[in-house]
Amino acid sequence: MPIIGKLIQRSTAISFKRISRARADYKQQLEVLRQNIDVSKKTTFGQKHQFTSLLNKSDFVSRFQQRVPITDYDEFYTNWLHETLKGKKDHTWPGRIKYFALSSGTTGAPSKRIPVSTEMIRSFQRVSLRQFSVLHELNLSDSFYSAKVLAVGGSTKLKKIGQHFEGDLSGILKKHTSLIATPFTKPNKKITNLKEWKAKLPLMVQQAPKWDIGIMAGIPSWCILLLEEIVTHYQLKSIHDIWPNFQVYVHGGVYMDPFVERLKKNSGKPVILLDTYLASEGYFAYQTSPRKKGMTLLMNNSIFFEFVPFNLEYFNESGELKNKYKAYTISEVKPHIDYAMVISTNAGLWRYMLGDLIRFVDTTTHELIIAGRIKQFLSICGEHLSLDNINQALVRVSNEHQLSISEYTIHADEENLKHCWYIGCNDTLINNDLMLEIDAALQRINDDYAYVRKHSMPVPKLKVLPTAVFYQYLESIGKLGAQNKMPRVMNKQQAERWIAYLSANGYL
Repeated sequence: MPIIGKLIQRSTAISFKRISRARADYKQQLEVLRQNIDVSKKTTFGQKHQFTSLLNKSDFVSRFQQRVPITDYDEFYTNWLHETLKGKKDHTWPGRIKYFALSSGTTGAPSKRIPVSTEMIRSFQRVSLRQFSVLHELNLSDSFYSAKVLAVGGSTKLKKIGQHFEGDLSGILKKHTSLIATPFTKPNKKITNLKEWKAKLPLMVQQAPKWDIGIMAGIPSWCILLLEEIVTHYQLKSIHDIWPNFQVYVHGGVYMDPFVERLKKNSGKPVILLDTYLASEGYFAYQTSPRKKGMTLLMNNSIFFEFVPFNLEYFNESGELKNKYKAYTISEVKPHIDYAMVISTNAGLWRYMLGDLIRFVDTTTHELIIAGRIKQFLSICGEHLSLDNINQALVRVSNEHQLSISEYTIHADEENLKHCWYIGCNDTLINNDLMLEIDAALQRINDDYAYVRKHSMPVPKLKVLPTAVFYQYLESIGKLGAQNKMPRVMNKQQAERWIAYLSANGYL
């Protein structure tokens, strides 16, 4: 095993040097779009939008934007994807799509079926290898390279529906993972095939002492919970008592900041955090160094990116797009502006609006952070409160009082023009005092919120709950573990379901 570790260490060094020399620029994005259009020109979608005539035009990007409208999942499904699901060949991408990744988005939303082509699977594999090269810069110990990777994800068991397979993206990628890589990953197939988190968790805890983990990857909600369960079950001082080589945590899906204190509490030494921007629709960006604030956009990974400023010129108060054609390319974006991200992929998604809001922290190196979701913001009185604002305020108040607040959700009480907060915390708190401090922090962060609070909106309502209540609720709706997450800002339907659960179980 030490020999294999040395080989991995050497290969990451070679890969790091090669990638460092390659400079990403807009030309790569132009080539990506040109290739995707060329490959798809004979598909039904390509013929309808006259892709062939675009290829020999110098202004093919602007012509592409004029011909193909921006759509969200529901509209793209209605217009195109439902035929692909039925097995229609050469529809939005050449051939027949054999795999569909189930993605529920936010809690309460029905499952989306995202096409995963053979070409897209190869793209995921290439990025995973590239990301592994980042380890070279971290000056990790030799023993680290002999340790395993723990992937805490959804079920890898796929279900056959008609002519295609569907399931979690992790299952689709696992099916195409080389046997050479299998010995380096945990848990085993018996555990990864399980769908129920409550069945999977105790088995991982049971196996934990047998593993030598160097890297953990997954959504913080479930990864940190797993670490806590292991430490508690074996009465350890920290997770490093059994995993001394655990040095890197690759996270994504939700903001990591609220979980940092819980990670530190269960660690005996520092763990390097690396952020990733990965979804069922593709691999978009990853953090190339813990010293960098943002994640670097992947310009040459067969995904063409566009960006729509998230303001009243482009979106209405409900978060609906006003103009379905206008968007900016990577060459036109500016730093510190929230953009809705639009993608055209090598799996046949065309000008597909993800629903995520991103913000560039450096437009030269194309580094970005995730700023929130289009539908997850509050503006019942014009306060325009974003998910990023909310997270900043919570982190400030948590740090000031040394509180551990990793789970929360908010909804709007439109009748009383009030925000309703629910925070998961096991510390003793006085609700009103805590809410006043969060409210004050929000007013310092967001001028619109400060103005509305002064003139038209009362102090938000706060309910502090045991953190476990959030996980119990997710379990009650069949969303415990894997890729599922609590919506940070609930819509009306989600809020009604949440309030009904709390009332039925004596929390209200």
